Amino acid sequence: MGISREGRHKRRHTGGRRAQFRKKRKFELGRPAAMTKIGESRIHQVRGRGGNLKFRALRLDTGNFSWSSEVCTRKVRVLDVTYNASNNELVRTKTLVKGAIVMIDAHPFKDWYESHYGVKVGIKKAAEAETTGEDLSSKSEKVRTKLEKRQATRTLEPFLDHQFASGRMYAKITSRPGQTGRCDGYILEGPELVFYQKMMAKK
Repeated sequence: MGISREGRHKRRHTGGRRAQFRKKRKFELGRPAAMTKIGESRIHQVRGRGGNLKFRALRLDTGNFSWSSEVCTRKVRVLDVTYNASNNELVRTKTLVKGAIVMIDAHPFKDWYESHYGVKVGIKKAAEAETTGEDLSSKSEKVRTKLEKRQATRTLEPFLDHQFASGRMYAKITSRPGQTGRCDGYILEGPELVFYQKMMAKK
């Protein structure tokens, strides 16, 4: 008795039974869930209908994550699964699925931000946090002008600054690891970050 995606066995909307007039078909098949875990990359190819391939990720430890407000994307390590709206069991077993909230390594984004704006971020001590600007005297005049112009319009959320200090960031997975073999997503910020922090605090 294989896994099937057909709906012939279900009752009608009115509650009546449907007649069983045919057996299962190959095009109605379903497959076991990938249940992708965090670990050294292991991806299997699965042949689908029409010769199309699916990439079944059994283990993944990296992915491309985008920082939307800064238009910056980096390949980073996935460290942990922290929240899943659909099932707490997927958090306990650290399963990577679409929509899961994960903890990622913040250092690639922190390095880019500091080089792009010429400032230091993620400094833990409050006294040092006031003087975040780098010494631009060693830079050329052209580079100095460019960095000063960027700094004039720069904004960084306190929550993100705090995450830079800890070296970890919250992100949401938008790809389907069990179908595409990739674990890609975007960094949480603004009201969405506040919402998920509240939900995680409830647990």
